[in-house]
Parts: sequence; structure tokens; C-alpha cells
Amino acid sequence: MKAVIMAAGEGVRLKPLTNTRPKVMLQVAGKPILWHLLHEVKKAGITEVVIVVRHLKEKIIEYFGKAEIQKELGMKIEFAVQSEKNGTGEAVLTSEKEIVGKSGGCFVALAGDIVTEASVIKAVIDAHKKGQQKGITLAVKKVKNPHLYGVVELNQNGTVRLFEEKTQKPKSDLANLSVYCMDETVFNEIRTIPKSEREEYEIVNIFIGALAVVVDGFWMDVGYPWHLFEANDYLLSRNDGNTSHGKIENSTIRGKVILEQGAEVFDSYIEGTSYIGAGSKIGPGAILKGNNSIGMNCEIGGATTVKNSILFDNVKAKHLSYIGDSVIGSDVNFGSGTQIANFRFDSDNVNVLTERGWVNTGRKKFGTVVGDNTKFGVLACTMPGKLIGENCWISSNVVVNKNIPPDTKVYVKQELHLMKGDGKDGESEK
Repeated sequence: MKAVIMAAGEGVRLKPLTNTRPKVMLQVAGKPILWHLLHEVKKAGITEVVIVVRHLKEKIIEYFGKAEIQKELGMKIEFAVQSEKNGTGEAVLTSEKEIVGKSGGCFVALAGDIVTEASVIKAVIDAHKKGQQKGITLAVKKVKNPHLYGVVELNQNGTVRLFEEKTQKPKSDLANLSVYCMDETVFNEIRTIPKSEREEYEIVNIFIGALAVVVDGFWMDVGYPWHLFEANDYLLSRNDGNTSHGKIENSTIRGKVILEQGAEVFDSYIEGTSYIGAGSKIGPGAILKGNNSIGMNCEIGGATTVKNSILFDNVKAKHLSYIGDSVIGSDVNFGSGTQIANFRFDSDNVNVLTERGWVNTGRKKFGTVVGDNTKFGVLACTMPGKLIGENCWISSNVVVNKNIPPDTKVYVKQELHLMKGDGKDGESEK
């Protein structure tokens, strides 16, 4: 049996991070989201995978096309390029040549931006193999916030009676998990789907009558940047203890540390669970608290604190900075004394202004999201919940109190008043 991973989406709600990478390549616990999903697919017994790509496809193909990555995962990985943005139905159709006659009559299809465990995938496979009429089996799960998901209503025999897209007043609390097992005959059925209001072929339109399996295992989708924290917490919690391929010297460790090859921790304090990528240097005087994922070749030191944050590769914060509850893209540099505020005075949840309007994060503490290759001057500060695009310069003493679009230089216009020794005003400099 093969698996099809739908990884063609743009991830608009995850901007600015997805301006420079596909959403499935966002890092949690030191690896792309898609790597963790494939790891669970392999544990479910599947070793051949077709990844459907489109948006920034070269990033996915370059990483997962490497022989060492496929060997690490224990998988054979193929790629299929989706030509148009036509929804999940089109994504599945794109894999047809790699599936028909090559997958034992049925295959698994999964959204590439979910975090789940092998038991969920295996439950769908096992139920499908027991036999059902529709040729489609899907995983569903009871959720506390069903308005955030597409939901299903079931008949007494466990088949889908109704599918409902996201709505503020859902009729069910059973969320569709985007984990399916399908017969090869599904390709012909998808071709009969009419386009939705979004001009897309939505695979959910063929769910009526399909068998639904209610699962208990962990599952979440990564829709907004702050969802990365929950994914990171879960994946780090699955590590049994300290794993060290690097070096720790003169440091206090009160928790778990996962050190990759060439990583170093010296003269520092770590509390909680931290993943530290290959070649990164933590210290002297660094403080890591909570659950952190720090990418490759990062440098954190000089009394800088990192708390409950995700740093991608090549981040530098070496002098008196505070990075709390934030997601930081690659190649970001923090000038001395840069401070990320993460808590409102009124103790309310932090709201974020996205392209689709204001969104309540549901989090009391949330700092900022910073795109790739952005630089902060000394004593710069960001207010809670702000999004800063890639390739920005945030100059010294700037307080970022609104979202900053990509490729922007932000500075404070300052006026200097010079006073003579006799107390009389001198000339002003602007």
C-alpha cells in the first residue's frame, strides 16, 4: 500500500513564514512538519509515498528527495506536481499515475499539514480492509471547538450522513481529520465532482455514505503560526530523555535536552525541554525556558532568554535579548537588547491581525512571528501578536506596534536638542 500526501497548499494563514517555504516545511521539534507525519506513516506500515507538491515545490523536492532523508525515514518517496490550485480532489487526482495498479487496490491519503500518530492512520487502514461499500474510509474525532473544522454527522451504521464546512454553529462535534483510505476507483468518482464556490474540486463532496472511524489518538492541524507551539510541545514530549550528539559544559540542565551533531551548550541554564539543532551554540549566559525548538547553526548567548519559542536555522541573538512565545524564521538577527513583549496588560488573549481579519489566538502569551532574513537594531521592541515579514530592517529603538509587511525598513525619526554649557539652547539636529 502507498500513501499520498497532499502538500500543494500555500498556507496563507501561516504568513509570513510561508512566503518563503511551503507550510509542510515549517519546523517543529527540529524537523519539518511533513517529516514528522511521514515518520508516523512509516510506523503505520507504509514505506512508499507520493507527495503532491505545487507551492514552492522545489523546497519539498530538494529536502525529501535526498537519499539520506529517505533512508532516515525508511521510505521510498516520489513526487507529483499539481498544476493548478483546484483543491483536495485535484491533489488526489495528481497522484493517479503513481497509484493505480501499484498500491494493492487501495491507498492512504493525508493532508500534509497535520500532526498525528500512527494509531490514527492504522485505524483507518484496518477499518477499510474489513470492507465497506463506498470505497472510502475517513478518520473523525470529537473536538472541543468544532467551529474551526469541517465536521460530519454519522448514520447509526457509522457512515457519513452529512458533511458540513466550517461554520460558527456546527451540527456535529466530529471533525474530519483529513486522513483517508481509498480504493483506486475513487479517481473516477473525483472526476464527477462539481467545482465548489472557491472554484475547487473538494474531495469532501464524495464523502456521503463513506465509512467514518472515530479515533482517540492525537491529531491537530497547523492552520496559524501559534498552532506550531502545540505541535512542538507534543512532539518534544514524545522524546524519552536527553539525547546528545553535541557537548554540554558548565551548564545547569533542569529538564530534557536534545542536542544534534556539533551543537554546544556552555555556561548556560536550561529548564524544560529544548531541541538544539546541529552546529548551534548556546552560551555563554543563555537561558532557555519551557519548550523550545532551535534550528541549525543558531547562536544564543550574552544573557539572552528564549522561552517557549521556535527558532528556524541561523538565528542570532547574542546580547541581552528576550524571545518569548514566538516563531522566528531563518537568518534573523537580534541586535543587543531586542525585546519581544508577549503579554497584554489586561491579561486577555492576544489577538492577531491576519489577511482575513482579527483572530483570537486563544493564548494569554504570544509574542511575534518574524519572517526570514529580518534584522533588529539595538533596543528594538515588538508588541504582542505582531507579524513581521521577511527581509525587514527594524532599526534601533523602534517599538513595533503594528504588522510590518515584507521588504520594509522601519526607523524612528528622531530630533536631537543640544544644550550649551551655559544652559542656553543650542542648535537642533534632526
